[in-house]
Amino acid sequence: MAQVQPNLIMLVLYAIFVNNYVLSQFLGICPFLGVSKKVETAAGMGAAVIFVMSLASAVTYFVYNLILVKLGIDYLYNIAFILVIAALVQLVEMFIKKSSPSLYQALGVYLPLITTNCAVLGVAVVNMQKNYTFIASVLNGFGGAVGFALAIILFAGIRERIEFNSIPKPFQGFPIALVTATLMSLAFLGFQGLIKI
Repeated sequence: MAQVQPNLIMLVLYAIFVNNYVLSQFLGICPFLGVSKKVETAAGMGAAVIFVMSLASAVTYFVYNLILVKLGIDYLYNIAFILVIAALVQLVEMFIKKSSPSLYQALGVYLPLITTNCAVLGVAVVNMQKNYTFIASVLNGFGGAVGFALAIILFAGIRERIEFNSIPKPFQGFPIALVTATLMSLAFLGFQGLIKI
């Protein structure tokens, strides 16, 4: 089956705005809700996800096409992709721990959770299912990660602004965060018809 090479600029824009893994596909909700109380930690998580998701898209492309398909064991793609993602997250975790201990402390348990962040696995599976070329796979992963980072940073900024507002008692805390995420998701639906690949 021939590999697909879509318009690369449109693919990245589509991954950021239309097919946003958090707000449209509802993948990666755990770190999205857990690390979005402060913009600084949200930006750190977004940067880590950009690195991991982009690199995971590249590595899983080779693992799938050069190992799994060649050996006829392509049905093991989920296990292989999870192992690749776990290894990449360990590298990122070691790097952040050495270079920015304060960010490492702020991210806490959510940094290792990138391993089980279904958005990272989701982009690798989408690349495989749509049979993208290597460049398209990496750019789709990068665009998806930028979309994740954009969503989490915007969400953190909104949460910081509404933290001290007068909110009815039943909506304080987590409920108002879910209402905010819902409104953001509805806003991103506005991009649905603008970009097509």
